[in-house]
Amino acid sequence: MHRRTLVAGTVSAAVAAAAPAGASTRKIGMSDVERLEEKLAAVVASDHKRGGQLDIEKRAADLADSALNLQNSGSATHRVRSRLYATAASFRSSAMWAAIDGRRFQDAIAHMREAQALAELSGDQTIKFRIWSHAGSLYRHMGRPADARAANDVARSQHITRRDPMFASLGLARQMAIQGAAHERRSLPRTFDQAYEAMNRADRDAFRPLWLLAFYDKAELHSLALTAHLAAGDWSTAEYHAHRCLAVLRPHMQRSRAIATSRLAQAQLAQGDVDTATGTAMNVTAEAATHHPRVSRMLQEFGAALRATAPGSASVSTWTEHTAAWRTNA
Repeated sequence: MHRRTLVAGTVSAAVAAAAPAGASTRKIGMSDVERLEEKLAAVVASDHKRGGQLDIEKRAADLADSALNLQNSGSATHRVRSRLYATAASFRSSAMWAAIDGRRFQDAIAHMREAQALAELSGDQTIKFRIWSHAGSLYRHMGRPADARAANDVARSQHITRRDPMFASLGLARQMAIQGAAHERRSLPRTFDQAYEAMNRADRDAFRPLWLLAFYDKAELHSLALTAHLAAGDWSTAEYHAHRCLAVLRPHMQRSRAIATSRLAQAQLAQGDVDTATGTAMNVTAEAATHHPRVSRMLQEFGAALRATAPGSASVSTWTEHTAAWRTNA
């Protein structure tokens, strides 16, 4: 609680410092907030296309600061101020996710602390869920499953998960990924079924924030199941979920396609299907393979496993030539 007070104080001080001296008072309206929210849509779209990039992180952080500057530029109703804080928190949360995706974990932690303070100021349940859910993913990627579970539990404790089963479904799906990281293999099918059932109960026409609509669907549920079973060493089930994910993945989810394809190759290789796995890995685009930090790391791990599994094979030669071409054209 003491740390949260300190962070909130830091944000408040930053807002105060950003206020232009002698600025004339004007009325801040919902139209001002909506213009900022339109920019959030562009940040989310960039993330799905080129996730993990530093420029996306910086753009989102700059827009969070713009939302805070707007807070101090005039008078506003309580409703408008709450939406502004929620928008600032959304931008900071997007910066956090870009840093997670780019494996810049210390930067992600800094964004997380700012986002948590802004979310508290907004009182918005949906953005609180997003930030704590991202925190769970952050700690999972850092190899800290106990902290990941605790953070995800905070997300799942938000009232929004009881009002809207779609949020409950996402919370369960990310819990499943954490269970996989903790090698709790027997828990995975039940958690998947619960997440799937909650998704099917959700009202398709309910209003939901842009960031949730843009990515969470059955493809993402299968993607998180793929992540969980791969981490738990259940290769055949991981492969099943990979195929299900790729079959229904929306076209704009280019980053997600590269990640799912890389994980599918890992699952196939772990089952000894060397040639098929190599062909799958070669389907990852050169752009994703060379510019997305998470994809690059997975493919490096795939190459090392391939050489260990089938040293001197034609597949190793093919993969070596293929990756050399990536580096040449990067």
